[in-house]
Amino acid sequence: MAKYIYSIDCLCHLSIFPLLGGIGSQPMRKISCVNLSTEQLNIRKLVSYEKQQVPVEAIMFITTKGIKICVSPKQKWVQAAMKKIDQKRTTKGR
Repeated sequence: MAKYIYSIDCLCHLSIFPLLGGIGSQPMRKISCVNLSTEQLNIRKLVSYEKQQVPVEAIMFITTKGIKICVSPKQKWVQAAMKKIDQKRTTKGR
C-alpha cells in the first residue's frame, strides 16, 4: 500500500514543477486580444495601454474603470492616445 502512495506523491510533485517555471521565465498574460474594436475611444478615459504582437498585433487600452479594449495600432487616433498616455506618465514621474 505504501508503494502506491509514494507513486501518487511523486506524480503530484512532478506536476507542480512545470507550473513554477524557471528564474528567467515570464508570467503568461491572462488576457490577450483576438478581436479588435473599430470604434474610436474617448482618449480622456484611457489610463494605460499594453502592446501585443501575438496572436494579433494590437494595443490593449485600459480605461479609468479598468475595462480593457483592443484596437489596431495602425489607426492614427491610437498613436495619438498612446502618446498622450506616455506624456501623462512622464509628467507624473517628475
